[in-house]
Amino acid sequence: MSVISKQIVDMIDMLPESEQKLAFEFIKRMVLAWDSDFTKLTPSERERLIKAEKEIANKEIVNHLEIEWN
Repeated sequence: MSVISKQIVDMIDMLPESEQKLAFEFIKRMVLAWDSDFTKLTPSERERLIKAEKEIANKEIVNHLEIEWN
């Protein structure tokens, strides 16, 4: 991640949640205006995304803090 990207993320994290959503939508619109194909996924990416979203919704995820990394 670039320094500028990190700064943007840090600034957005400081906002109240409702304002974070507004900032996200604004950034999304800017990206789409710059690259209208940005949101297109390959079939395998779409499949992996759907699977991941279901796992998150069902709380079938592991917190990285719970993993023994050594």
